[in-house]
Amino acid sequence: MSLFGDGLDAAVQKAFTRPAPKNAGPQMRYLVKQLGSTKQVAQMLRISQRTVERYVKNQIKKPRPDLAARLEREVKKRWQPQIRAKARQRAATTGGIVVDTRARLGYTAPIGSTDQDRIRHLTVALPPRYAARLFDAQEAGATDQELKEIAAEALKEVYFQDGGRRAGSLEEVRFTDIEHLEFDL
Repeated sequence: MSLFGDGLDAAVQKAFTRPAPKNAGPQMRYLVKQLGSTKQVAQMLRISQRTVERYVKNQIKKPRPDLAARLEREVKKRWQPQIRAKARQRAATTGGIVVDTRARLGYTAPIGSTDQDRIRHLTVALPPRYAARLFDAQEAGATDQELKEIAAEALKEVYFQDGGRRAGSLEEVRFTDIEHLEFDL
């Protein structure tokens, strides 16, 4: 499970105009339509081709929990790609992204300043350039650690340095022990 990657996906999914299919039959039919064949869907979901065909014909209606989770994840990954792309583009060019987090935040600063890590609950609107960096890194297959570093850099500039108006000598922000993380466009 990727905390940052899943959070970014959830934020984009809020922009969907229609809900994704909820039941196994419609989900399987959607995946077959997207991938072109029951064989490809079966390989992706790690089940037999015959099982996929039976879901498509509504001969099986209730998948096991692990299959249901994989099925839902794969459908949501492919659902409304144009709306997903527009939401990302809007966030990366004009809208920015809002980060709501409860985590241990601290920083490295010159001697004499209070740089003790402490739990903070922040809701911060990040500028579009950071939304673009987060989405580009996610698209390129960045790890959760890399996404966390981009978010920490954004919080350093926007929250701690207030866009350059204070804490100019701040060197690095530590973003650890994340209890809650949510993104919104």
